[in-house]
Amino acid sequence: MGYVISIVNMKGGVGKTTLTVNLAASLVKDHGMRVLVVDLDMQVNATLSLMPPLQFAKLKQDNRTLKQLINQVFKPDNDSQSSIKQIIIANICQITGFDLLPGDIELYNDFVLAALIYAHSSKNQLEFEKSWNNLEDYLLKSIIQPVIQDYDFILLDFPPGDYLLTRSGIIASDFYLIPAKPEPLSVVGMGILEGNINQLKDKKRCTISLIGIIFSSLGHSTNMALHVKNRVTAEFGEEQIFNTEIPMNVAIAKAVDESKPVMLTEPRSTGAKAFTELAKEFLQKLSQMTNRLPNPP
Repeated sequence: MGYVISIVNMKGGVGKTTLTVNLAASLVKDHGMRVLVVDLDMQVNATLSLMPPLQFAKLKQDNRTLKQLINQVFKPDNDSQSSIKQIIIANICQITGFDLLPGDIELYNDFVLAALIYAHSSKNQLEFEKSWNNLEDYLLKSIIQPVIQDYDFILLDFPPGDYLLTRSGIIASDFYLIPAKPEPLSVVGMGILEGNINQLKDKKRCTISLIGIIFSSLGHSTNMALHVKNRVTAEFGEEQIFNTEIPMNVAIAKAVDESKPVMLTEPRSTGAKAFTELAKEFLQKLSQMTNRLPNPP
């Protein structure tokens, strides 16, 4: 069985999707791993980073997105049942071993879910809280469980903010990575994330462990950036900070327009080389934590 990895920060715009897509591509191409990317964001950025919009529109029309699997959790008696293997897009970008579970722009939001759960909880607050927590505990686990043994890594790409899918994904994960920019608001997002994870751990609802924090470069050195990095290092420990930083690189932005990882569009670019180094460091850190890595085929 492989590892489920959350790539998460409560702050938006810190490079979660870019990290998810390109780390996954490097793990497959450079290390022979089998990787599934799961897009949990209603903005479907990970999905659209790996396929053209028209292809996504066709999948949505055919009910081949994460929404179908979530619907089935809430409506298990629905006649049109699909397995996760039917929803997954295999060999995305024509890379063998690189798969995608597409997101959807119409996933349930927390308000709708709250109304559904409350309606079935006899309007009892304690019963509602228990039902809500139970849903968080099993929603993502139940969806990905049938395919965990098929992959070395399942990488979860999250929306910014604290939502049911975010908490359910964290609960389903073995480890997490925090992408960050050396900016004060990015650090605030990390603090909120750590507080939420510690609450889940205190209640024995998850056992997730931090692999490390990955900074994106601002493209130039500033006193503020240095101050932020020093603050994060002091709080988390030097061993938790990745040496590899993701540079500001036009090739990475252009790759998104082409709906492919940068190592496919411009493999010799600074951005592609950074993700190659990052994948090596990721595997090294993980092996130090576990004394075991998945065995590539």
